[in-house]
Amino acid sequence: MTTIMLIRHGDTDWNVEEIFRGRVDVELNAAGVRQAQLLARFLEGVPMEAVYSSPLKRAFRTAEIVAAPHGLDVIAKQELVDFHFGAWQGMSHDAVRDEFKALYYEWLKNPHRVRILGGETLDEVKRRAGRLINEVIATNAGTVALVSHRVIHKVMICSLLGLDNSHFWDIELDTCGVTTFVYVDGRFILKKHNDTSFLRLMNRGAQTDF
Repeated sequence: MTTIMLIRHGDTDWNVEEIFRGRVDVELNAAGVRQAQLLARFLEGVPMEAVYSSPLKRAFRTAEIVAAPHGLDVIAKQELVDFHFGAWQGMSHDAVRDEFKALYYEWLKNPHRVRILGGETLDEVKRRAGRLINEVIATNAGTVALVSHRVIHKVMICSLLGLDNSHFWDIELDTCGVTTFVYVDGRFILKKHNDTSFLRLMNRGAQTDF
């Protein structure tokens, strides 16, 4: 039996300011580092076999903090890199809504049908993430962590539950949220979703799906 923990990276200033990140290599802010530290303490007693991460700094730093108590090196995987938001990258939520009004509302209504100029589609994310999941299952029999980004994990969750990407907005995932699946007898079973209980000591305020 393999246990897969999908971990979203900690806070960045661009999360707080609602700026589309994508492939822009934004660092964790101080709150994001603290979130990762609390997560590492929460997972310290879990016998972790491997930690995989997006190569982007916000995810990789989160992964390093989580991996440290287990004496593990983080394995960077391009399959976990953030969704390519193309022309929207570096733009604020409000600016995208104003400048790309029709496409923005299509993204909210039918995200599985959208390709942003210069970007990728959710189905392309599903294919690359699926390749990594198959590799993880083939090479690990214990607990592994995959540290990545909101869009990537939401697509993964849909896929592992047998849902298509039209269900993308049916799933919320907070920064540093942990979603856990077990793989047994050829099936992925959801055990826990978006666990942020370890952050209860932090005053995070209201969270948005961004």
